[in-house]
Amino acid sequence: MRSRSAAFPLFAALSWGVMFPVLASALGRVDALNLTTARYVLATAVLVALLLAREGVAALGTARRGTEVLLLGALGFAGFNTLTNLALGMAAPQQIALFAATVPVVTQLVRWARDGVRPRPALLGLSLVALVGVGLVITRGRLDGLGEFGLGGLLMVGAVLGWAFYTHGASRFPDWSPLRYTTLTSVAGALALFAVSAVADLTGLQHAPAAADLVEVSPQLAYAVLIAAVVAGLAWNTGVRRLGPADAALFMNLVPVTTFAVQLLRGYRPGAVELVGAGLTVAALVAANLVTRTRKAPAAPAVVAVTDHPAVIEPVAVVAR
Repeated sequence: MRSRSAAFPLFAALSWGVMFPVLASALGRVDALNLTTARYVLATAVLVALLLAREGVAALGTARRGTEVLLLGALGFAGFNTLTNLALGMAAPQQIALFAATVPVVTQLVRWARDGVRPRPALLGLSLVALVGVGLVITRGRLDGLGEFGLGGLLMVGAVLGWAFYTHGASRFPDWSPLRYTTLTSVAGALALFAVSAVADLTGLQHAPAAADLVEVSPQLAYAVLIAAVVAGLAWNTGVRRLGPADAALFMNLVPVTTFAVQLLRGYRPGAVELVGAGLTVAALVAANLVTRTRKAPAAPAVVAVTDHPAVIEPVAVVAR
């Protein structure tokens, strides 16, 4: 069961790893904010249609949790994607993707701070091992390579914090399907993006794209909307529902490795240190999966210290593909 559930965050992580170089190639024609807004307005339209078809009009209600939904959508969809696109204009995709590997650690710390749920030592340790492996991939074993991130790195710190809070937030809506949570937070994120982008256009901070620009980047938008936003977003929240935030977040370690693989296909040639780092990251993720799979359940319903567990026992299935 856990192996099938792991396919959801695995697909999402691989999709987002491809997304970094795809979006980077579109930033030459469309500003970061406008690109993000166009992506999520289109993705939200698709998600709303799916939600209406599957759960009906009533599912569009927030059950008096509109403020929380708006905040999570602004942090997860608007914050993460806007800051990521801005960072992609300042550094190479494989450098920016490194920060995605910090999501597992940050998510566990967010849960600890907000819910008092201690990270399992094994998972926390393996997350750090995977992060070291990703660091080797990106820096090629040179510590001075970390200094090249600059402002782009600072933007990604904010992006990662926003996504960690969004991932954690999914576990706080156990009575909502992944489709409903994804759709309503996407609506909130799209509204926030549209407002910020409109202000930026009106004040001259960026320029509204011409129709020709949008046509030029339509292949990138198609991938970013249908695969990286709609399908991957649903897959991610389904994985969080089934595995729990901490376990699902481990798959974010594969995002920068996937970006690295895409760059290889585009002609980049890695060194031995980078290959070692990629292997270390994959090994750590496999080990983390084995740790969660072999964890023993309590023998009796006695009160025990909770360290980490999926937020919902019976996951809700969703048509994500």
